Amino acid sequence: MPKSCLVLRVFTRGDHGGNHLGVITDPSGLDASEMQRIATDLGFSETVFIDSTSGAIPYARIFTPAMEMPFAGHPLVGAAAVMLRDSGGTIDRLRCGIGEVAIRKDGDLIWVDAPMSPGNARLDDGVFADRVGLRGALSTWRVDMPLDYRMVELESPDQVSQTKPATAAIAPVHGLTVYARSGSRVRMRFFIPEAGIDEDPATGSAAVALATMYAARGERTGRLTIDQGEEIGHPSRIKLQWADSVASIGGTVAYDESRELTT
Repeated sequence: MPKSCLVLRVFTRGDHGGNHLGVITDPSGLDASEMQRIATDLGFSETVFIDSTSGAIPYARIFTPAMEMPFAGHPLVGAAAVMLRDSGGTIDRLRCGIGEVAIRKDGDLIWVDAPMSPGNARLDDGVFADRVGLRGALSTWRVDMPLDYRMVELESPDQVSQTKPATAAIAPVHGLTVYARSGSRVRMRFFIPEAGIDEDPATGSAAVALATMYAARGERTGRLTIDQGEEIGHPSRIKLQWADSVASIGGTVAYDESRELTT
C-alpha cells in the first residue's frame, strides 16, 4: 500500500540548510522492520512515523538509516510542526520512546520540551577524546540520553570546523559531540556512525545533552544558539534553553515536498 511521506528541513538557517526529515503520518500496517526499511531507503538522518490513532497523544517512532531511537530532537521538532499545523494548534504534546514531550509554536519557531536530568552527566577522564584523535580537549563529558553521548569541548569554532575525529574509534559510544562556546553562541558538530550517519547536520538530542552537561556543571539555567552543519553543506541553527528539569529545543521548519512511497 502506498504511503505519503512529507520531506521537511528542520532547524533551517533562514530559508537555507537544515536537517532533512521524512514524516509519515499514516503508519498503519507497518511493522518495525518495514519502518526501518523505509528509513534506510530514504537515507535521511531520521524518519519519523506518527501514529495518531493509538491514543489522545500522537506517538512518534524515530528511525535512523540503521536503528530505532528512543529520542531525537530534529524528528520531534519536525513531527511537532506537522501535528501543530494539521490540528490547528490543538495538540500540545507527543509521545516517544522516553515518554511525553510538550510541543508549541512561538512565531516562526517550533519548540519541543525534553526532560533533563543533570545527574545523567559526569566528567569523563579524557581517554575517549584521545582515542578518537581529539587530544588537547578542554573537557570531555559523558551524558546518558539514555544512549551514551560524549561531549568534547575544543577551544575555538575553527578547531571544531577543522577537526577530523577517528569515527571508527567512537564505538561503543553512541554519539560524539564536538563543540566550542563563546558566550551564548556554540559551534557544534555531531558524529554518530552507530546509527548509520557519518555526520549529522543538526542534532537536537546533542543540544539537550549540552544543556544537561551545563546544568551538571552548575549553570542551572541558560540560553544558547547552536550553529551546526556548515562542514557538510547544510547550515543549521538550533535554539536551546534550559531551566530546572526541562531543556527546550527550537527551530524553524521548511516543507520541501511530498513523496509517495511503495511499502
